[in-house]
Amino acid sequence: MNKVVNNVEEALEGIQDSMTLMLGGFGLCGIPENSIAQLVKLGIKDLTCISNNAGVDDFGLGLLLQKKQIRKMISSYVGENDEFERQMLSGELEVDLIPQGSLAERCRAGGAGIPAFYTPAGYGTEVAEGKEIKDFNGKPHILESALTADFAFVKAWKGDTEGNLIFKATARNFNPMMAMAGKITVAEVEELVPAGELDPNFVHTPGIFVQRIFQGERYEKRIEQRTVRQKS
Repeated sequence: MNKVVNNVEEALEGIQDSMTLMLGGFGLCGIPENSIAQLVKLGIKDLTCISNNAGVDDFGLGLLLQKKQIRKMISSYVGENDEFERQMLSGELEVDLIPQGSLAERCRAGGAGIPAFYTPAGYGTEVAEGKEIKDFNGKPHILESALTADFAFVKAWKGDTEGNLIFKATARNFNPMMAMAGKITVAEVEELVPAGELDPNFVHTPGIFVQRIFQGERYEKRIEQRTVRQKS
């Protein structure tokens, strides 16, 4: 049951070109910084990345975009990354933009073994093009398929040697859903503790969904947009 690997290098063993990856986080909050840095170092290319967004130009998934390692992004937001926008508009990067709630549910459905579901989100827009539509209670819904990945990378506040995870505050965003949906889920944590130390009542992701876990290093925890109140 011990799922601890010694470092990020061991955690990413088996990663290959053209794989589909899920990466937790919202903006720069709760992103697997160490795993992303290792992906850049390995030079893996032609990746399909499923993530709420692509971070910023010089941090998060923006680092992979700079190196042209991502072929396709499946995400819901573009706004904070100029390079993402440039590659999308130039046709260098294939982008599937999805309503944010639908993206979260598609990941959750993938982890739960549900192949598809109906949702009203996106009806009447480009999102619905080519998709089956049915009426429920007089309201049109579109059929969305579940998402899964070869590897899912998540970042937690605390984890134990059996892979149980606790996320802190806003970092509990896409991480729990994506942890469920990866064939191999890699969790990097700020604090790694022995099995039995975490209160089961506060575990957000059970260890059954995690295959590898390691304690990360040097988390920057950047803020995308810092807004402060002027002194009166």
